[in-house]
Amino acid sequence: MAILNRDKSKNTTLFLLRLAASYIFIQSGGLLLFGWFGGMPAGVPVTTLLTIAGILELVGGVAILLGIFTRPVAFILAGEMAVAYFIGHAMPMGHMWVPLLNQGEPAMLLCFIFLYFAARGAGSLSLDAKLRKAY
Repeated sequence: MAILNRDKSKNTTLFLLRLAASYIFIQSGGLLLFGWFGGMPAGVPVTTLLTIAGILELVGGVAILLGIFTRPVAFILAGEMAVAYFIGHAMPMGHMWVPLLNQGEPAMLLCFIFLYFAARGAGSLSLDAKLRKAY
């Protein structure tokens, strides 16, 4: 008898990906909103756009971690990361289509990870799944 069959492996991997992405996002939102980890670098003002990003990242990160409202939240977060890539990395640093040169790799990866969550959902190890079973 196998400990992990294909379905359990898929759900466990999906949960771990949710855990990692949300962990990164919660930290980023905390940095923007509460100055965790030393706050923003010197000379970078916390604008309204960054405050909105911080709220999305902190609240959205917790929602993704718990697996609640995963599809709509992940869709919004994918859009946020697309905007972050183009506004924060591609345009100001040039090299629009080369994430390595504009330091946009995390934004691009998170954009597509959240897009995957929006399409796939949270999986069986989530509050979404528990709520679906309850009703």
